[in-house]
Amino acid sequence: MTTTKKLFAAGLFAAFFSFFLTHANAQTKDGWRQLFNGKDLNGWKHVGPGSRYVKDGLTGSHGGMGLEYWTKEKFGNCTIRVVYKMEKFNSNSGVFIRIPIEPREEWMPVFYGYEVQIDNHPETSKEDEYHITGTLYSLTKPLAKPGKPGPQWNTMEITLDGPRTIVTVNGQKVTDYTEGQPTPARKFDFEPQRGVRPNEGYIGLQNHGDNDIVFFKEVSVKPLKK
Repeated sequence: MTTTKKLFAAGLFAAFFSFFLTHANAQTKDGWRQLFNGKDLNGWKHVGPGSRYVKDGLTGSHGGMGLEYWTKEKFGNCTIRVVYKMEKFNSNSGVFIRIPIEPREEWMPVFYGYEVQIDNHPETSKEDEYHITGTLYSLTKPLAKPGKPGPQWNTMEITLDGPRTIVTVNGQKVTDYTEGQPTPARKFDFEPQRGVRPNEGYIGLQNHGDNDIVFFKEVSVKPLKK
């Protein structure tokens, strides 16, 4: 190989390596790995009615209740961060965790995983505070109610620490639940079945219907330091 070709090859390798490092750093900034790239839903899959779409760096939804789940792995011993805003003053959605197997329809995650609720005002309906933002839907009462209405942005962090689930919303702890702690009896047939969930599971974003749209601009994950 001539000197010119060697220099060209070295320059090409350096440029590629620099691009790789920049891309890797963008994907793991401050230890957070981005699952939603703001451009498309690569790595995600939808089950149930409706669909999710990406526009202007956000993912919103159309249609009836369904779930967009991350297909590539299960998550445990980590913190999941979602940044979201409601379309209206109050809109309904949820972040699903600890789903034991890949879902094939929308009700399996509801009954056998956990939904971390996004809904600030269930007290205005037939539901109650067991169904408010940051709780494990119908299972835990909120320690605080820091959810902001639309169109303000909210940051939710869900920590999976073995059998323990901790949820903060805008920096305030809302849920601290460990598998096996007592939970209330089911009030409605659409509430999850009671029982222990696995330490690791699939995660997903709920679309609840055309009148309940929540936009997400970040879904990222960071392993726990042990």
